[in-house]
Amino acid sequence: MSQTVDRALSILPLLAEGPADLGQVADRLGVHKSTALRLLRTLHEHGLVYRQSDQRYRLGARLFALAQEAMENLDVREIAHPHLARLNERCGHTVHLAVYEENEVLYIDKVESRYPVRMYSRIGKPVAITVAAVAKLLLADLPEPERRALAEQLDYPMYTSRSTPDPAAFLRELEKVREQGWATDLGGHEESINCVAAPIRGADGRVIAAMSVSAPNVVVTADELLTLLPLVRRTADAISGEYSGRTPVQRSDRETA
Repeated sequence: MSQTVDRALSILPLLAEGPADLGQVADRLGVHKSTALRLLRTLHEHGLVYRQSDQRYRLGARLFALAQEAMENLDVREIAHPHLARLNERCGHTVHLAVYEENEVLYIDKVESRYPVRMYSRIGKPVAITVAAVAKLLLADLPEPERRALAEQLDYPMYTSRSTPDPAAFLRELEKVREQGWATDLGGHEESINCVAAPIRGADGRVIAAMSVSAPNVVVTADELLTLLPLVRRTADAISGEYSGRTPVQRSDRETA
């Protein structure tokens, strides 16, 4: 039975390359055409493959519907939280998780610092979108026309002398973030708070969330915080791998341990 299941599942990546006829499927699996036909018929009955008028087979609509349903039901916060907690245990600083929704970047998870000086931030609260490191990562991944349109719509409050002053500067910063794959907020929102952030990507490579480590100057300097960037990026990569199904949970645990 396990060999039958293995053979049936092996058909799906073959058809992902494009439509294939019965002979091609049998050759790829190394089985007789009658065996390949039984497997294809079973997959067809479940809507996972479709037989075209030219007698070739392609992936079925049911497969795409299942994939879409699975992605919609994935909870990035639930997947990310154990990783965020382990990162917090290692560095001791505040860890945030954020997403982009309806022209706002919102914190959806937070693990508090173990130090007495705490950050004022709340789950569900919008971030300072023009300066926050997580916001830069999420907005940098938008298509260029959407990035430009959004940049023109935003206000640019000067929280500190390091705040982003205008749309042109913001777009330059987003382009830099796109190129380097990470972001910082070094006193842009509060003079005494620094932050480094990394993106969490879905199976298609798009940024679906961003995570960050933040700390006040009285605990660590900006330069000291930046030394945590490799660890932050490894944690984000581990979450991305688990979210998209590219890596097993055990591997993610080792990468952030």
